[in-house]
Amino acid sequence: MAIVFHCEHCGKKIEAADSAGGKRGTCPVCHNKLYVPSPDLGDELKLAPIDETELEREKRLLAETHKIRHDILQETDIPDGQREQAGVAYEMSEKELKTNIIMYLRHMSYGKTDEADRIAALIAPCASMAIRIIDRIALSEIPEPELEDIPLQMISSSIRSLRSKLS
Repeated sequence: MAIVFHCEHCGKKIEAADSAGGKRGTCPVCHNKLYVPSPDLGDELKLAPIDETELEREKRLLAETHKIRHDILQETDIPDGQREQAGVAYEMSEKELKTNIIMYLRHMSYGKTDEADRIAALIAPCASMAIRIIDRIALSEIPEPELEDIPLQMISSSIRSLRSKLS
């Protein structure tokens, strides 16, 4: 006879061999670690009802956390337009500049020209270093790993566009 119970993480019904009772195992659905109850507890472990309001609150908080994390990752050191007001000359590192160039090329390939123009404005103060990086990308026989899913013609066109904006 098998031990039948529900996964405490995903709620799916699981059947385990009697020999697994009282041990830890892995859910075959969600792959989380779980405790397999002893066979003497009955055929099926009864779960307490889920508080839907608490579940909805948790989903809302997770969505807010995701949005905040996304916003933080999209921020630059100094917001556009405030760089000159702050009187700070922000010097971008070569790695950060290369990341921004790749983001520009990806946005252009997706047709997100407004976002690409915003990134081009961030790159512009470092135009000479950016052009060197762009040339290395253009002359490389193997594309950057972040760009390998984009057709070479599209990358070339976007590189020419960015180069003309920086010249």
